[in-house]
Amino acid sequence: MHRLWHLRLLACFFATSASAQTVPYPSQPIKLVVGFAAGGPSDLVARAFADHAAKPLGQPLIVENKPGANAVLATEAVAASRPDGQTLLAAATNHTMIPALYGARIKFDAAKSFVPVCTLASSATVLVVGPSLPVKTVAEFIERAKAKPDAMTYATPGQGSSPHLATEQFRKLAGVGMVHVPYKGAAPAVSDLLGGQVDLSFATVGSVLPHIKSGKLKALAVASRQRSALLPEVPTFEEAGVKGFVVDTWYGLLAPAGTPADALRALTREASEFVRSTAMRERLAGAGLEPGGLCGESFAAQISREIDANTRIARELNLKVE
Repeated sequence: MHRLWHLRLLACFFATSASAQTVPYPSQPIKLVVGFAAGGPSDLVARAFADHAAKPLGQPLIVENKPGANAVLATEAVAASRPDGQTLLAAATNHTMIPALYGARIKFDAAKSFVPVCTLASSATVLVVGPSLPVKTVAEFIERAKAKPDAMTYATPGQGSSPHLATEQFRKLAGVGMVHVPYKGAAPAVSDLLGGQVDLSFATVGSVLPHIKSGKLKALAVASRQRSALLPEVPTFEEAGVKGFVVDTWYGLLAPAGTPADALRALTREASEFVRSTAMRERLAGAGLEPGGLCGESFAAQISREIDANTRIARELNLKVE
């Protein structure tokens, strides 16, 4: 009798354990946290992925914008969340600049606190000037900047963002002085550039393409090794006489360290399908973006290389966030 009771108890235990282990991922809506304001390229990529992945994953992906401190606030929140794959970070290249600019003040390790899933999209950086700056070429721009040191103002999505670092690299290469005006995301930065409150921006193509096409902003050069297919008439900085100035921006998916393997497999699968989808490629191209596709260890290796490189650049340029 006791033996039968024990057998029934064991059967119940194993049935319960098996049931707990086979709960499919995701078991509830997924939160996708963006460190910038709505409307910028990070937000656009996150929302495109959310739309794509909701049906195959069987749960909605809820995009939460948490701007502030160059995405540090959003990154801290995700790093501190439960590692179950239900809270993810929609990160961008600036993620690899945070350690160099904030040092020991941040409550996470940009590499060790996360598992890189995949890059979803990428964009070249373009120098655009607003209606307050009557120049047509990079040469004219540099000449004007040198004639009036620190008179020009440049907008970025935030202190320590990739456009901020790109602009400081350019200033060093070109030997010009300009005043930094940081914003809480690309959208408000572009809005003030259009309104003439600031003079220029080293922006991702995705954040300014419609305004370039409409003629509201003038593109002077792209910081890529070859001309952008989205802006074939705009020269590279190499062609414009500024040698060695190449800056690319990625947008990708990071999960908290310790996220289960089954969740990572599901997310990697959907990220890979996302970049292969014709509809999503067209949606990205319409926003001035190209598809990503770097996943797992390859993505992790790139993040590690960029952290090292950006730490060196920040030190050389004496850049830090007070």
